[in-house]
Amino acid sequence: MGKTIITLLKESVAKYGELPYLYESRLGAEYTALTYGEVQELAIRFGAGLMALGLKVGERVSLISEGKNNWVLGELGVLHAGAVCVPLSVKLETEQDITFRINHSDSVMVLASDQQIAKLRPMKEKLFTVKRYILLDPVELAGKDEIYFDAVLALGDALLATDRKQVEERMAAVEPDSLANISYTSGTTANPKGIMLSHDNYVCNAEQAVDHLNGIPSYFRTLLILPWDHSFGHTAGIYSFMKCGAAIASVAAGKSAMEILRNVPKSIKAINPHLLMSVPALAANFRKNIESGIEKQGKTAWRLFRQGLKVAYAYNGEGHNRGKGKRALLKPLVTFYDKLVFSKIRRNFASNLQYFIGGGALLDIELQRFFYAIGIPMYQGYGLSEASPIISANCAAAHKLGSSGKTMPRMDIRIGDEAMNPLPVGEKGEILIRGGNVMKGYWKNPEATAETIVDGWLRTGDMGYLDSDGYLYVLGRTKSLLISNDGEKFSPEGIEESITAKSEYIDQCVLHNNQSPYTTALLTVNRDALKRRTTDPSEATQIIAGEISAYMKGGKHDGLFPYRWIPTAFAIIEDPFSEKNGMVNSTMKIVKHKVYEKYADRIAELHTAEGKKPDSADNLEILSRLLI
Repeated sequence: MGKTIITLLKESVAKYGELPYLYESRLGAEYTALTYGEVQELAIRFGAGLMALGLKVGERVSLISEGKNNWVLGELGVLHAGAVCVPLSVKLETEQDITFRINHSDSVMVLASDQQIAKLRPMKEKLFTVKRYILLDPVELAGKDEIYFDAVLALGDALLATDRKQVEERMAAVEPDSLANISYTSGTTANPKGIMLSHDNYVCNAEQAVDHLNGIPSYFRTLLILPWDHSFGHTAGIYSFMKCGAAIASVAAGKSAMEILRNVPKSIKAINPHLLMSVPALAANFRKNIESGIEKQGKTAWRLFRQGLKVAYAYNGEGHNRGKGKRALLKPLVTFYDKLVFSKIRRNFASNLQYFIGGGALLDIELQRFFYAIGIPMYQGYGLSEASPIISANCAAAHKLGSSGKTMPRMDIRIGDEAMNPLPVGEKGEILIRGGNVMKGYWKNPEATAETIVDGWLRTGDMGYLDSDGYLYVLGRTKSLLISNDGEKFSPEGIEESITAKSEYIDQCVLHNNQSPYTTALLTVNRDALKRRTTDPSEATQIIAGEISAYMKGGKHDGLFPYRWIPTAFAIIEDPFSEKNGMVNSTMKIVKHKVYEKYADRIAELHTAEGKKPDSADNLEILSRLLI
């Protein structure tokens, strides 16, 4: 029997009503908390206010805001009013990206923060169905079609005072199968699709995740660094923590996206979270910050740190075999380095932090080993927005580094061939899942729904396999696979992430092979790191070539990947792939089809004798500008 999010909140209020649920730090202020009871009361008042404004059952309300209390109160208010929330990424910049989602969902209202309403105002004429904009923050001057959050609460109070029964009937009419969200895909391969997730999809997936982790203690706090519209942060943060009576905090407010980003370290210090959610790009950033902090302490500290890592890597193995067999002999050394080096890093970073949960299937195993070594394991998971989104995850009780963990309880998984027939253990195929967390379908797109949900099975479009212990290994999108001239296929993500993680000179890497004799790479470089070594473009091309050849026979990374998939030729790209130029989506993933389109000429040139050389004319010309 399914549940609604309204019921989930009601159950938590009954158990944890006086406990803090939402922590927030307004501009320059200390963190303050709202309890579960207060959140429920505000959600009902806001929902009633939306009804007073004329919001009908099943209508859509877009929500675009940085993480803050009013984000959660806004969504919960929409749901209590029997309507549907359409959470949008604050990283959407172009008019086309924003107007497409709001118009496609036929949103009648938009909830927006101060930073986001400034973005929306110039395009209001192109938002055909929107009647009202609700401001989540005070702004200097509200437009005629804009109303403050607090004014909506006041309208709600008036309706509750005169016709409380109408509000209660609206809430009671919400069913587990009622639509809760339309969550738009980030569109790495095509136009975004609106994923329809029901109340029960969210509750089911939150309960699966909590059971998989053996519960989240009610005293736990997390700082929700990921964008709150992000399906992973949405379910694993907002609703999983709600289920357990635990607390979530937003990053301290700032006047710009950059200022909010700069507030992350001090917010971690202030909240001292017990658990953090991360994605590969964020994990790599945390590691760089930790390492640069150690380097600043001098050569002795750096040497001890490196020795400690080496010992911990050997002792930890892949996690499931930690300290077993001959590894047990290293225990005294592990204890020594932990006390001398790693315990200080943990204290400095966040003394309460017990582990990370990593979303995004392809987290470099080296990063997993690093965080495991310093005593804050990063338990990698895998998910898809269409699955609400959590499909599998490592956890304290069962983890194998390099895998995406075991699958959620009460969910079926199958590795299928092209006809969806089950494949034996260890064989690679498409990951298929079935369960209460599978979406209702794509909004206004029955064709795509029929292609994606077949006989109740969700076709993820990801390649993977299950090992004999039931751990899932995800190999990448079927659509972004490298395909050699003999038809063999390989997922590029592991190589790309390894190259950028292990090289200080290469910032971004996109591999390409569409039935060619060899693989090629488009690279953006770290100009500062290169300039520290050389300002000679020709020499720089050799340094970069050396970073790639390290994966070939005899190189320091020999054996990590099959040689045939290591790039034979590379093109240096001058401008980094970014959200601004449309090459990176809101979840910080490179949008490959756009990169391939934009740089089609450079890719073609890499298959010529001149273009194949590291010091090709184009590479030298770009480096000569970058190294000035």
